[in-house]
Amino acid sequence: MANQSIRFESVNVGDELQPVSVPITVPLIAGGAIATRDYFPGHHDRDAARELGSPHIFMNILTTNGLVQSFVESWAGDEARLMDLKIRLGAPNYPGDTMKFTGSVTEKNEATRSVQIALKGSNSMGSHVSGTVQVALA
Repeated sequence: MANQSIRFESVNVGDELQPVSVPITVPLIAGGAIATRDYFPGHHDRDAARELGSPHIFMNILTTNGLVQSFVESWAGDEARLMDLKIRLGAPNYPGDTMKFTGSVTEKNEATRSVQIALKGSNSMGSHVSGTVQVALA
């Protein structure tokens, strides 16, 4: 099913994106690491993660990056095109937690028909990811 695209003309600076909650699970973390060819043991082996001082396996940056992209694209729609994505990591994502994405439109560029989204993904320990995404709209 196609995702209805947001029109550039209908977006204003200050608009809030619908918050999205992502359950953090072992399959999400391990599957994301394997899909991105990140075989670091801390992303799929609980014993190895504990040897590193971590209570459980933890999400890799490429999985986080994909979740950020999905958050913005689900808001913007099928006709949108990501132009730039900049993120910073904070607290790790561990299984059994939930990450809640929030975001808002902070800039609007008429020349490129694009908007900048400032976003944050937080879990029970605080900010897991923050950053900006520039997305061209229909």
